[in-house]
Amino acid sequence: MSSLVTPRQAGSPSVSFEFFPPKSEAMADRLWETVERLEPMTPNFVSVTYGAGGSTRERTHDTVRRIAQQTHLRPAGHLTCVSATKDEVLSVAEDYWDAGVRHIVALRGDPPSGMGEKFEQHPGGFRDSIDLIEGIRAHRPDLGRCFEISVSCYPELHPESQGWDAEIAFLKAKQDAGADRAITQFFFEPDIYVNFLEKARAGGVTMPIVPGIMLQPNFKGLKRISNLCGASLPAWLHELYDGLEEDQETRELVTANVAADLCRKLSDEGVSDFHFYTLNRAGLALSTCRLLGLKPKPVEAA
Repeated sequence: MSSLVTPRQAGSPSVSFEFFPPKSEAMADRLWETVERLEPMTPNFVSVTYGAGGSTRERTHDTVRRIAQQTHLRPAGHLTCVSATKDEVLSVAEDYWDAGVRHIVALRGDPPSGMGEKFEQHPGGFRDSIDLIEGIRAHRPDLGRCFEISVSCYPELHPESQGWDAEIAFLKAKQDAGADRAITQFFFEPDIYVNFLEKARAGGVTMPIVPGIMLQPNFKGLKRISNLCGASLPAWLHELYDGLEEDQETRELVTANVAADLCRKLSDEGVSDFHFYTLNRAGLALSTCRLLGLKPKPVEAA
């Protein structure tokens, strides 16, 4: 295992946070409150996703720009191939750059009809995430070469995957196109990540592969998401949440401990970076970080 990941340095793990896209002004306010509460955890970076089909694109862009300009955080701007031409997408990349954003999360994105539906390339748009990465890198070389680019990967196969050989080859193609880092879909068993990493390294993928850790205390919602994205939920997880439908406090305690336990097991395998899907639940993210020994640091005025 030591040859597959960077040996863990002594001390606390490093984290990054992903935020859910705001669908209204009220939700945007809640998101900003979450950003402010998590800033003292000094994450490696933070990102704000799009809604299905780019339905929250403008609020996402506004939030990312605001994070870059009003906090000490390093925001990562999501870019997708959905419902936009190449010129429109690259214009957003330029706007991000002008706002001080230096990190892009390049994704194909979910269709406007939602996750699980067939993706259709927009006329004049990018074909997939590889095409998008190549477009970013080629666009205004002074800008494109300087972006840090993260991509997604699926340790339990993408729902549209044609098998492991094709899955790893596609991830390798993202790397060859210019990706710097991959972030996994969520999972709950450490062996899933370890086995995936072995396949990726054997297939020539050398970039860091950061495990994505889900912080979703609503088990009904978690089951729905997992069915759409192909993430398995082990029997022991069903047992932990059984009977807690009306007990939000206990569900959140369970969620934080499950996430922290997974991180500790991965840490034993040499993993030092973790990406949390926070769903804008600052308290839950803070609890998980505390269980991992991470404490907030004073934040100076931006």
